[in-house]
Amino acid sequence: MITNEHIEQFIEQAHRYGDAKLMLCSSGNLSWRIGEEALISGTGSWVPTLGKEKVSICNIASGTPTNGVKPSMESTFHLGILRERPDVNVVLHFQSEYATAISCMKNKPTNFNVTAEIPCHVGSEIPVIPYYRPGSPELAKAVVEAMLEHNSVLLTNHGQVVCGKDFNQVYERATFFEMACRIIVQSGGDYSVLTPAEIEDLEIYVLGKKTK
Repeated sequence: MITNEHIEQFIEQAHRYGDAKLMLCSSGNLSWRIGEEALISGTGSWVPTLGKEKVSICNIASGTPTNGVKPSMESTFHLGILRERPDVNVVLHFQSEYATAISCMKNKPTNFNVTAEIPCHVGSEIPVIPYYRPGSPELAKAVVEAMLEHNSVLLTNHGQVVCGKDFNQVYERATFFEMACRIIVQSGGDYSVLTPAEIEDLEIYVLGKKTK
């Protein structure tokens, strides 16, 4: 049962992501699983200043909005991820400055593991999805498929998507994703990355498990 407290918390987190400059104006969208329903930022809404009237409540299984507010055009991949990943409760699509710059590069990095935080929190492999029109079925399908085995993806000429168990984990993944991209851009392409052995060492001795 979704309460006013849930909606207020969702709005607070949306503003938190906006304050971190993870999106501007109407770019980006956010979703949060609560039982069999999800809160999703509404179509055309500004996540950094999201208001209650722009929060959509959707049935996860059917995708049907139950409160009369139309969800974001990207709700298809939000709901798809929530259906396929029972371990995921929060999905964020964002367009931070440096990560979006990299999404527009002709020659994109193939390895983002510039610091230990990337394999530990963002993912040792970050799939790059070709450009598809925002809101298109093709984009939704590609994002959901990539998120089956990963927690972060880069969308060519579009932005980024991260998912996680809660708002803090998603915030951490998004901000470290942006940090890695800032390092890559500001280095002028002259940067080093962790070796596979160094990443495996982190997975075993820092996390105690393999990362996605």
